[in-house]
Amino acid sequence: MQLLEAIQKKEYILVVDDTPPNLQLLLTMLSRKGYEAHGVTDGATALANANEQLPDLVLLDINMPNMNGFQVCQNLKSSDRTREIPVIFISARDEVLDKVQAFAVGGVDYITKPFQIAEVLARVENQLTLRRLQRQLQEQNERLKQEIHSRIIAETLLQEANAKLERLVNLDGLTQLANRRCFDEYLEQEWQRLARERQPLSLIMCDIDFFKNYNDTYGHIAGDDCLRKVSLLIKQSVRRPADLAARYGGEEFVLVLPNTDIEGSIQVAEVIRQKLLDLKLPHEDSAVSKFVTLSMGVTSLIPKIDSQPSVLLTSADYALYRAKELGRNQTYQIG
Repeated sequence: MQLLEAIQKKEYILVVDDTPPNLQLLLTMLSRKGYEAHGVTDGATALANANEQLPDLVLLDINMPNMNGFQVCQNLKSSDRTREIPVIFISARDEVLDKVQAFAVGGVDYITKPFQIAEVLARVENQLTLRRLQRQLQEQNERLKQEIHSRIIAETLLQEANAKLERLVNLDGLTQLANRRCFDEYLEQEWQRLARERQPLSLIMCDIDFFKNYNDTYGHIAGDDCLRKVSLLIKQSVRRPADLAARYGGEEFVLVLPNTDIEGSIQVAEVIRQKLLDLKLPHEDSAVSKFVTLSMGVTSLIPKIDSQPSVLLTSADYALYRAKELGRNQTYQIG
């Protein structure tokens, strides 16, 4: 379609020749052929016209006063604006060195005088056809670049959207810890892996002591802020990439510690509990401290292929129950 449009549109040819009869003959035969042709008789005018009109083709004589055809062509090719305009030299000079120089300065063809009209028209049409195809290829390349760019942007946006969706699916909105769904999937995954490798898997369950009293005293907005602060502390205390901290529900949190024995998991639990005490978050209605505290249940075992992760969960839950039963603000271990 674009090639057809280019053919239908009159193509503009600039003819440069200081011999009026030659100039008039070329203009007449080009016009009859359906081209828009314009003639000038000197190099300076030719350069000005080419820069302003951007012709589709230049027919250029060599022997001209002040500025010869070679110099005109060099000027055209040295400008970004006119570099792509094809130049056909038409000259009475028939020496091989003249032709070599014509091609060296950027000419695409060379016609000697006296010329045959049919030959000139054939060579003109040949160069214009190449010019049309070149423009079509450039347009196709540009469209392809734009399409690739658009696809890259769309793919990037899609990846970002998918990553955001994955975060939303796996994260607890309030605390930004892993949510219960993410925890369940990860625990099952690590259970199966460590059962094959016969390595320990530890679980820490923790609960903010007397959190209902905290909400009653300070309000639910302050309660949410307290949950966020405790969550951040837990998240910062879990440094290994394989460890996972999650919000189990309400004011209860859980940590999955792969390849960690009971001693290592107790150490992690105590670090978290002590760091929370160091924060000194006020809790006037706590029965164990004037600050926010945690009760923690810790358990560890080597998973078995024929058993389920619920074994570990039940053990950690019971350990947490015992920590509360024994007075809260402490860590109780099983395993």
